[in-house]
Amino acid sequence: MKKTALVLMLLTIVSKLIGFYRDITLSYFYGASSISDAYLISLTIPLTIFLFIGTGISTSYIPLFSDIEKEFGQIQANRFTNNLINLLLILCSLIIILVWLFSVPIVKIFAVGFDRHTLDMAVNFTRVSILGIYFTGVLYIFKGYLQVKNNFVIPAIIGLPLNFFTIISIVLSSKSDIMILSVGSVIATASALLILLPSIYTNGYKYNLVLNLKDKYLRKLIYLSMPVIIGVSVNQINVLVDRTIASQIAVGGISALNYANRLNLFIQGIFVMSIATVMYPMISKMSSEKNMVGFKKSVIESISGINLLVIPATVGSMIFAKPVIKLLFGRGAFDVQAISMTSYALFFYSIGMIGFGLREVLSRVFYSLQDTKTPMINAAIGMSLNIVLNFTLSKYMGIGGLALATSIAAIFTTGLMFISLRKKIGPFGMKNISISFIKILCASLVMGLISKLSFNYLTTIISQNFSLLISIALGAVTYFIIIYFMNIEDVDVIVNAIKRKLKRNKTL
Repeated sequence: MKKTALVLMLLTIVSKLIGFYRDITLSYFYGASSISDAYLISLTIPLTIFLFIGTGISTSYIPLFSDIEKEFGQIQANRFTNNLINLLLILCSLIIILVWLFSVPIVKIFAVGFDRHTLDMAVNFTRVSILGIYFTGVLYIFKGYLQVKNNFVIPAIIGLPLNFFTIISIVLSSKSDIMILSVGSVIATASALLILLPSIYTNGYKYNLVLNLKDKYLRKLIYLSMPVIIGVSVNQINVLVDRTIASQIAVGGISALNYANRLNLFIQGIFVMSIATVMYPMISKMSSEKNMVGFKKSVIESISGINLLVIPATVGSMIFAKPVIKLLFGRGAFDVQAISMTSYALFFYSIGMIGFGLREVLSRVFYSLQDTKTPMINAAIGMSLNIVLNFTLSKYMGIGGLALATSIAAIFTTGLMFISLRKKIGPFGMKNISISFIKILCASLVMGLISKLSFNYLTTIISQNFSLLISIALGAVTYFIIIYFMNIEDVDVIVNAIKRKLKRNKTL
């Protein structure tokens, strides 16, 4: 699992870096403005409306596909997949019709603070971008299909064409018609699906026009998906509340939250999703086979791996929030105020980074056990807490208060999920996980101190950007040296594997 996760991590880094360049391109041409706000809302609406359905279905699809394939074989598993895809396409058509009919009130729900001009832009953008859910829906299923087949590489690189076409559309829109922004987003999503198709067919998939609403596995999927759908929709309500309040705080507030969250998601995508993506099909099969020893071992490895990577990233993001935002976005239309708002939000998003990461993994653990209710209840608790904190903290802290509310809710709900998991599967090494967490936190704090002192000194003799890069590199080296001597089990396993590899190369 670790080797596959590492390969996936490297591919994700490349994809996410290009994704960052996409955000940098948007910030360069449009900054934190009414146009960028309208565009981002038009992308948020399809995601919010459809994401909870797509996530719910794809999450339940993986363990069910494994069960069907094990019991009846590939042909029946493919039939189940086609039945699901065809139902999904019908659902997408209904959603598109509703959005076209009620686009104005829908946009108003998502951005109550928009003036008339910005509202009109957002409505026009949304009517085009909503068409992309046809491709998004199928993407969810096909990514799950390949992951069940242990093909993680192709799903990891779909971000490359997606980001490429998005960047092209941003550049072209700045020189001609801004509607190219939305057209480009649809083309970009379609290109991501096209990348998957060859691998789908080489892994044994064949499309058939099947629609059987009475299929018992389809009904079971809907039953398992409903709590996931509710749980994810709850998270999307959090996003809706965040952006609605942000639209009232300041012009460009939505964009500032988006850019800060993008950086947060960049770290999550590299470290957390790489581990979670590899882990999920594996523990789903172990759960199906009643292999609880292997199941618990994989869960512990995943949690320890995330702690090892995300905790130092959290400390680094908090210490260097402003210089990082300035380095990445501080050019073109992205002015001093935009840098200030975005870095302020990033600092408070960073506090909850470990909570976001562990919650993502723990949710998948419950899904693999075909328990979708526990994550749903957890998400509802998190939503309630987040909304209360949103209104309270934003009064005193503005944009930063919205980010802090999200972080507090994530940490609190992650703690609840640990308690629920222990009740469900029994002891799974929480004492060792806690000791490892404390060691990693101490190493990360020392790393942060050395990095900050280095940055302060280097900025007196060289440019801020070079000082930042050198300080980050120095901090990373310091961190790995410290954890090497701390007797952390996961680190020892990695080091021993490297040593064996080097010895093998010498003998060759």
